[in-house]
Amino acid sequence: MSDFLVKDYQTNKKKLDEMFHVDENFDLINREFEMGGVKACIYFVDGLCRDEILNRLMNFFMGLKPDSIPATPQEMIEKLIPYGETSLVNEEEQTVHFILAGVPCMLVDNYDQLIAVDFRTYPARGVEEPDKDKVMRGSKDGFVETLVFNTALIRRRIRSPELTMEIMSGGTSSKTDIAICYMRDRVNHEFLNEIKNKIQKLSIDALTMNQESLAECLYERKWFNPFPKFRYSERPDAAAASVLEGSIVILVDNSPAAMILPTTIFDVIESADDYYFPPVTGTYLRLSRFLINIVTLLLTPTWLLLMNNPQWIPEWLSFITVKEQVYVPLLLQLLILEFAVDGLRMASLNTPSMLSTPLSVIAGIVVGDYTVSSGWFNAESMLYMAFVTIANYSQTSFELGYALKFMRLILLILTGLFGIWGYVGGLIFVVLAIVLNKTIAGKSYIFPLLPLNWKQLRQRLFRVSLPASENYDRMGNRKNKSGKQ
Repeated sequence: MSDFLVKDYQTNKKKLDEMFHVDENFDLINREFEMGGVKACIYFVDGLCRDEILNRLMNFFMGLKPDSIPATPQEMIEKLIPYGETSLVNEEEQTVHFILAGVPCMLVDNYDQLIAVDFRTYPARGVEEPDKDKVMRGSKDGFVETLVFNTALIRRRIRSPELTMEIMSGGTSSKTDIAICYMRDRVNHEFLNEIKNKIQKLSIDALTMNQESLAECLYERKWFNPFPKFRYSERPDAAAASVLEGSIVILVDNSPAAMILPTTIFDVIESADDYYFPPVTGTYLRLSRFLINIVTLLLTPTWLLLMNNPQWIPEWLSFITVKEQVYVPLLLQLLILEFAVDGLRMASLNTPSMLSTPLSVIAGIVVGDYTVSSGWFNAESMLYMAFVTIANYSQTSFELGYALKFMRLILLILTGLFGIWGYVGGLIFVVLAIVLNKTIAGKSYIFPLLPLNWKQLRQRLFRVSLPASENYDRMGNRKNKSGKQ
């Protein structure tokens, strides 16, 4: 046992007061009182514990009769404390973690251990449907910034004793809570142990950007490849479905999203709407999303190539040619519009809500009619970039959207500079960036296309019925009736 605390009340209290600087921090409270003739002090963070429970416990403790306090803290927990979540704390690091995480800890005279009573609460918003991961049908709840709420949303959907949620922490200063969720009988344990070891060995001061900070620590290689190595979802139903399929879901405190791994390109493109509709409709939505993503990548570079080589345009496509005089080169127009779209997106995020509508109208007029009539842009360039911008929102992953944008920029530049050879070289570059990519587990990023697994590929491209989909796991292995391999 550690010698952090001794059986002298004043010595322990002085040590704790100096450790937490209670004289300087107004929100770190050390409330002294007597219970049964024995001195006691409870340490807690104001705003992170439920006041009504604190008041009830204080009334209970202060009403104890003299000589009723047990000789050991273990007996105190077992016989006197009328609350479920209690534990003993004596390690210095554990004490700091508990109190600063909001768990009230009580110091009692003649005890060399603190008594932690977990009635903390965190400021939280409601579990409304997330703005980004909306669906036309299905549940309308979403993850929030409070970790225990998020684990409860998953636990509510999977009532199996095999569902395991391990708690870890990361960050020397932040000590951010990290929950690892998985099905014990379905997860790849070798990959799971690898992830747990990486989290345990995190050498970082704080997870300032929550999941993004953790993601960069878990996968340190080849960050120049923009295609996402992780799938993020703010939907508990999507996270629960991934857990049931054998994936690992990581939840980080203060982040309203689940990190799902390992992730392939097919996982990123999937949407919850695919499963909330009948197989025919789900298949149509999924294939449409695949096609739209391809079109957003190739539309403007292909149009630029044809405009630079009008003799290649067939008669039935002659209407796509630019009708008006071109003052600014088409390549420069498209590049300016690519950056202008991101500028407008960032401006919309920082625009006060009361001004968003009038500014949107002004931006529509200025960016639309005036820019075309001024000669900066041609109507055709504006049209195709408008389609690409809107089509980017057909899938929920911001990371995939920006990956396609970067690939499109490379295609545009290569096509504008080198013509058909640049276009072909750009396509080869994009294909290699996807094919040669690896998941965080070191597997193929385009599985089950490479290596080919037709049964699993059919499920990824076509929305099959639930009984048929449960016959095989994500790796294409046939499962028995219990769901195990």
